[in-house]
Amino acid sequence: MTVERVIPPYEADERAMLIAWLDFHRATLAVKCDGLTEEQLRQQAVPPSNLSLLGLVRHMAEVERNWFRSVLEGEERAPIFSQDMDWQASFRDVAVADVSGAFSAWRAECEDARALVAAAPSLDVAGERGGERFSLRWVLVHMIEEYARHNGHADLLRERIDGSTGP
Repeated sequence: MTVERVIPPYEADERAMLIAWLDFHRATLAVKCDGLTEEQLRQQAVPPSNLSLLGLVRHMAEVERNWFRSVLEGEERAPIFSQDMDWQASFRDVAVADVSGAFSAWRAECEDARALVAAAPSLDVAGERGGERFSLRWVLVHMIEEYARHNGHADLLRERIDGSTGP
């Protein structure tokens, strides 16, 4: 599958800029996973870390769901890959995880998040998560940070798997 990754505009309003950077980082994770076998996606980092590209995809599906739906729809936090709010299951259970299901869940959560953001009247819209209030602006910045951090992990994982480096 070819992944289209668009460089964010150099000039844009705040909302367009934040959305473009988030989509860029979503696409970056997809690029890091592109062309790998299921076994390669499952390969974990050096012990004791259980980090893997598949684990990152599963984790980001959880993060997308539990930030955008909580803040913009008021949904209670609900995990995708565990029954008991065990957030580490996304990383720990990759040996038996459904790879296509994980990517489908991640893509679906990204699309749902895009729709929720598009429907929000402003970046000042706020909602509650875990007893605290967060603005959409805060969530977008946090999501960019979350992807950027994990894309750094993905860079290292991909290089370890097949020597691929770069964007």
